[in-house]
Amino acid sequence: MKAWFFTEDAYPQLPDQDTYRSIRVNLPNKHFDPETGADNYHQFLDMWLMAEDLGIEIMLNEHHQTATCVVPAVPIIAGILARETKTARILILGNPLSNLPRPVRTAEEMAMIDVISRGRLECGFVRGVPYESAPANVIPYRGTERMWEAHDLIIKAWTSHDGPFNFEGRWFHARQVNIWPRPYQQPHPPVWVTVGSAGTARPVAEHEYVGAVFLAGYPGIRPIFDGYRAGYLARHGKDAPLDRLAYCALVYVADDEAEAKSGGETLLWYMTSNKVPVEYNNPPGYHPPAVAAKIARGSVSGAGVPLQPTLQNQMARGNMFCGTPDQVYEQIKAIYEYSGGFGNLLMMGQAGHLTFQQTKRSMQLFSREVYPRLKELTASHDSDAMKETRAALPDREFTDLGTFGVEFAR
Repeated sequence: MKAWFFTEDAYPQLPDQDTYRSIRVNLPNKHFDPETGADNYHQFLDMWLMAEDLGIEIMLNEHHQTATCVVPAVPIIAGILARETKTARILILGNPLSNLPRPVRTAEEMAMIDVISRGRLECGFVRGVPYESAPANVIPYRGTERMWEAHDLIIKAWTSHDGPFNFEGRWFHARQVNIWPRPYQQPHPPVWVTVGSAGTARPVAEHEYVGAVFLAGYPGIRPIFDGYRAGYLARHGKDAPLDRLAYCALVYVADDEAEAKSGGETLLWYMTSNKVPVEYNNPPGYHPPAVAAKIARGSVSGAGVPLQPTLQNQMARGNMFCGTPDQVYEQIKAIYEYSGGFGNLLMMGQAGHLTFQQTKRSMQLFSREVYPRLKELTASHDSDAMKETRAALPDREFTDLGTFGVEFAR
C-alpha cells in the first residue's frame, strides 16, 4: 500500500452559507482576502512537506472559480514542491484535459515538473467536474472523448524525440509539436486517470494506467474495480496488479474517540460546504440522461458529493475513515477486502478549518500506527485468496451505525 496526502487547498473563511447561493462559479471573490489567502497557501505547502517527512507521498489537484479549492493552476504548486521536496512522489490528479485549450502546454508543464523533481512526477488526467464547463467555455457533451484525444496528443508529445510533428484530431489541432524539455522518466511519467464506473474504468485498464476512484464507498467501489480488472485481464491476459488501483477517502486519525469525532466533523467541511445549484452541477450533456434525470429530481448530487453528508453516514459508506489508529486500520481493511484490494490510498487529510496541528497529529498517527499495517496487508495479498474472500462477502446496503464501527448491514 502506498499512501498519498491530499488537501484541496480550500478557502474556508467565508460568510454564512445562507448569504450566498453557490460556493462554486459565482461566489463573488470579494470574499477572498489576499492576506488570509497567502497564509493559507503557505500552510498547505508546509503540510505537504510535513507529509514527506512522515514518509507519505503527495497528491495535488486543481479547480476553478470555487472556494473549495483555490489552486487554479496545479503546475505552479507542483513546481514549488518539485524543488522543495526530495523523496516524495508528486501526484497531480489531475489535469482537467477536457477543459484545457492546449494539451501541448500541459505536456510541456508536466515534463518540466518531472525534470525538476528528477523523475518523481505521477501525472493524472481527469475529465473535469461539471461545475467548471461554463467557466472554461466548453460544451460538456462528449467531454470524455476530448479527454482521451488530449491524452493521445500529450503522450505523443512526450515520446516523440526526432523533431516536430503535426496533430489533427476532432477536438484538438497542433502544429510543429516538439516540446522542450522532454520528460525525465522514460518513456513518460506514470499516468493516472479517475474512473467513476465500470465502463470508464475499462480503457484506463487497457492502457495499464492507475485507475483512481473518489468517494465511491461500499455502494460503488466493487463494480468499478471489477470493471477495471475485467478490462485489464481482457487486454493483458493477467490479473491487474494492486498498484494499478487507487481509492480516495477522507481520513482522520486521533488519540481517542472524542478527538476523532471532533476532527472528523471538521474535516467533513469538504462535503457539507459543497452548496451548488442544479444548473452548475447538471449542465446539459455532461451526465448520461439517466443520471441527469436523477440529479434533476434531487436523488443524487452532481460530482460524487453526497447531498446530506454526516460523519456517521460517510463512515458507514466508506467515504471517511475516522477514529483511533486501530479503528482506522480496521475501517480501511474492511473496504480493502470488500473491494478486492487496492494498492494506493489517497487521503484527504485536511479540509476546511482543520488546523495544521490537528492535521499533523492525524498524519503522525497514521504514519506510525496505521501505515505499516496497511503495507503488511498488501504485501501478503494473494489474488486467489482475495477473490475467495470477496466472493464470500455479500453486496452491502450502507446504513448509519455506530460512529466508529466497521460492520455494515446487509
